[in-house]
Amino acid sequence: MAIDDEGRTALPHGGAVIAHSASSDVGRVRQVNEDSYLAEAPVYLVADGMGGHAKGDAASRAVLETFRRHLEFGRVSTPEQILDAIHSSNEAVRALSDDGELGTAVAGTTLAGVALVDAGADDGLRWMAFNVGDSRVYAWDGRRLRQVSVDHSAVQELVDAGVIRQSEAERHPERNVITRALGAEESVEPDVWLLPTEGRQVFLICSDGLTKELDDHAIAEVLATGRGHAHGLAGELVDQALARGGRDNVTVVVVEAESGHHGVDEETTRDRAPAPEDTLPRRGEA
Repeated sequence: MAIDDEGRTALPHGGAVIAHSASSDVGRVRQVNEDSYLAEAPVYLVADGMGGHAKGDAASRAVLETFRRHLEFGRVSTPEQILDAIHSSNEAVRALSDDGELGTAVAGTTLAGVALVDAGADDGLRWMAFNVGDSRVYAWDGRRLRQVSVDHSAVQELVDAGVIRQSEAERHPERNVITRALGAEESVEPDVWLLPTEGRQVFLICSDGLTKELDDHAIAEVLATGRGHAHGLAGELVDQALARGGRDNVTVVVVEAESGHHGVDEETTRDRAPAPEDTLPRRGEA
């Protein structure tokens, strides 16, 4: 079963006009869709649950419910609020794990997303990208697709160490092993990037059900040639993944933003605290 959503939102005082498309499908093989997504301006995220049918589904939904409790949608958040939602999501997912006759049944989920934030007087309005696990955030400039996030996976560590090439990663026997997830440990360390708001910007957020079937070139081709799918670019990308096998749940959110100005006035956001150190890019500002 597919779940689709489209929307266009103007944030107060000309901060940004944001349109999005979102689509999720159980795929051709799985029986339960353990993916969830949130697409409510100005926060967009994908969570890919794990831990068995009920556990994975509940884990990814727990992230959405936690973000909804922590944030006021339609208003710009702060980096601190996003980080607090991530850490609280980790606690919520851990609460789903239980002990049984066969040991502890651990619930977990990946998380990837972008949010428009007020990063303080010096930085102003920024896009904050964040991830835990191997769900991804991409940026598309109309010509080039760039992966913003870095996979927390065994094969990515092998690529980073020069043991295997990137082209070998998708065929590697440990390609499904992730090294970081919400719910796996008592505390979680998300990777975070602060990106400038510059005119028209497009972000793609997806579970690995998309990237298992489409490489970056194929994804870029869809973004460049979008053929007017009923459910936007996200729907077209999901359909392409299904056509190529659909071996996993596949979820895609595409965010298209037009930024008006680089600052944020007092009425646009409730808090103007400066961004904490944890929000600085871990691999240099993109």
